[in-house]
Amino acid sequence: MDLRLQVASRLRGVNAKHCHEAFDRIGKRNALGPHGVVLFYTTPDQQMPHHYRLLIATRLFLAGPESDDLPRVLHDLARTAAGNVARANKQGRRWDPRGPEGSMVNGGDLDMPRDAAYVGAGVTTLDSDEGPWHTIAHSVRNQPLDTPRPRTVFDLSGQGLVLLIDGTALRMVRNPHRRLGDDGITSNRSLDAGRRWPYNPHADLTQQGDQTLRAAWVQLGVLHRTLTGHLLAGRPA
Repeated sequence: MDLRLQVASRLRGVNAKHCHEAFDRIGKRNALGPHGVVLFYTTPDQQMPHHYRLLIATRLFLAGPESDDLPRVLHDLARTAAGNVARANKQGRRWDPRGPEGSMVNGGDLDMPRDAAYVGAGVTTLDSDEGPWHTIAHSVRNQPLDTPRPRTVFDLSGQGLVLLIDGTALRMVRNPHRRLGDDGITSNRSLDAGRRWPYNPHADLTQQGDQTLRAAWVQLGVLHRTLTGHLLAGRPA
């Protein structure tokens, strides 16, 4: 499977798990916010079809006003990353967002090899085309008991954004009620390594969508460039 499709598939799983955990924690002291960050890595694995294995490190946030605004979450995280990079450069060392010092993550494949290669950064968000997470989730939890066909957490949607080091921008929309044959994945580059299309309506993917989505792309780009510039410096192309 092409790396882009693997990334989209892994992000879909992260988003679904994020949705279930956030729904289960509504109203609790450890309630989760609707947004999170996913860092993608690869490591050599001769047992896999393409001789590499895709790994992730994730960061979810506790619910609160500061974690409800996706562009702001990404802006603050990018600023923190830039500060960590500056301190590491001053000390003549390489900062690793996986920690242990200045860790940016709290989940995922935390036992991955330390020499795993960074390949991209992404977002998991529970805000969807239906509306903000808090509005939709609370409407599902507070349905009247006599609702004929009550909705459950399995009916809730989510989405994800990804930027990869090869210039790929990818959006994954997870909608349990999406029509058959529509995987909800759009990209500025082909998702099929063996096919090339003469026209791609998503070539300007990061410029599409509403103002919040476009702002999220911008801030994700800042974070991705910060990580790429630091983590890939000195590595062979």
